[in-house]
Amino acid sequence: MPTIKKSDDLQTVITTFEVTPGTCQDLIDTLEAAYAEFISHQPGFIAAGLHVNDAQTRVANYSQWQKREDFMEMLRSTEMRKRNRALNALCRSFEPVMYDVVTTFG
Repeated sequence: MPTIKKSDDLQTVITTFEVTPGTCQDLIDTLEAAYAEFISHQPGFIAAGLHVNDAQTRVANYSQWQKREDFMEMLRSTEMRKRNRALNALCRSFEPVMYDVVTTFG
């Protein structure tokens, strides 16, 4: 389970996908398979969560990694490049962005 807190010890990545209601569930299914079969087994992986808006036009993926390099290595792998091509076919666009948590409330 992701833990959101200010830390210099982890890398947060938020990826947003622009989809249609007709492809939303297909994208979620493909992401779930990618996490179950590959991503969650990669060095440095901590946790992830998938989010979908009520109109099913946006999917957000929140993931945490021990180091920036761990995420980059996974992303550059042959397996993930193949999976990203499949993800790209199911959405209008997607963009992974690395973030640092600066503060939390609650």
